[in-house]
Amino acid sequence: MELKDIEVWRRRIDEIDRQLVELLNERSLCAMEIGHIKQEAKLPLYQPEREKEVLAKAESNNRGPLPDKAIRRLFERILDEARSAERYAMKSDESPKQE
Repeated sequence: MELKDIEVWRRRIDEIDRQLVELLNERSLCAMEIGHIKQEAKLPLYQPEREKEVLAKAESNNRGPLPDKAIRRLFERILDEARSAERYAMKSDESPKQE
């Protein structure tokens, strides 16, 4: 392998990262809409059964090379941020502020 091969792979990673950011933001917008619906329906923010379902689906969709444990940790963090977006949406009609 040559040094130029690293650059090819890094460019591919950069593109994947861009797509991940786009998808994570799209997912957050969905979570915010759910937050509005939960608020109107007087539903609780935290729904542990739904989170278990999301984690189980993420693991079942995993084809590697990341182990299920790693996928679970990543999705636990994604769910935590989704709850924050929902919480914000339940308090405001605006998008979360940039931090």
